[in-house]
Amino acid sequence: MALRKIVVQGDECLTKKCRVVTDFNARLHMLLDDMAETLVDSGGVGLAAPQVGVLRRVCVVMNEDDEIIELINPEIIATEGEQTGLEGCLSVPGKYGIVTRPYIVRVRAQDRNGDYFEVEDEGLTARCFCHEIEHLDGHLFVEHTDRLLSGEELEEFIRQQEEEDE
Repeated sequence: MALRKIVVQGDECLTKKCRVVTDFNARLHMLLDDMAETLVDSGGVGLAAPQVGVLRRVCVVMNEDDEIIELINPEIIATEGEQTGLEGCLSVPGKYGIVTRPYIVRVRAQDRNGDYFEVEDEGLTARCFCHEIEHLDGHLFVEHTDRLLSGEELEEFIRQQEEEDE
């Protein structure tokens, strides 16, 4: 396993539609392992292959139990409800915006061996499914927000969230 360099906004890799994975081989397994290691090292909760310069329909998402879910050729097949909250991206470092996403998301994907499965989650993990799958089509979260928050606004938003959680 190895850490991969995360590309940042402005790199054309982040604007391209990724190709479907058809070969479930050792190269794919190495990509998945490297992406998981890179995700954990970065402190993020999701990482898509184009963020490490690979134009394939692959992403990894860390759920709220700190388990990494590998999604190959993922498709959102059902959504329910709505949540609005803070969103950031490893490829847009230090920038955050308020984004509305579905509250519950069901995804159909393949695992590292090519077997199909479905996974459903809510809250942050559901937000992450949407965010990472959009990367595979060349989109960034900044397209969903009218503006990015300043440092002061970010601190205020976090403070308000902490007060609501008390």
